[in-house]
Amino acid sequence: MIQTKSDRSELIAAARAVVGEFKLREEGLAAGGVGAAIRTSQGNIYTGICLDLSCGLGFCAEVAAVAKMLEQRETRIEAVVAVGGETIMPPCGRCRETIAQVDAHNLDCKVILAPDREVTLRELLPEYWLA
Repeated sequence: MIQTKSDRSELIAAARAVVGEFKLREEGLAAGGVGAAIRTSQGNIYTGICLDLSCGLGFCAEVAAVAKMLEQRETRIEAVVAVGGETIMPPCGRCRETIAQVDAHNLDCKVILAPDREVTLRELLPEYWLA
């Protein structure tokens, strides 16, 4: 399903609503610098924030949103967006793989790259190894 500008705006707003970096116990450890929002094939929206920890133990906002989605036993994503401050950013490789491996249909989900631009996850993962 192609996202309308209104659909994209709603998802971008949901991701921005959870952004707000805050420090954790030590300098350099933080959470909330990036927010993500996922719309599922059932129309539900799940959000998540990143967790920046030492030694690579943190996780991205998209993974946090996927975990919330999975709690509700949903696996199919219609669209996803991640934002840091005012910047919309594509998912990193780990997030792309997570989304793809949760459900094969997610290769066709829309990844919002700008208020007026989206691509499919399949376009970001050409020649996908599990396809």
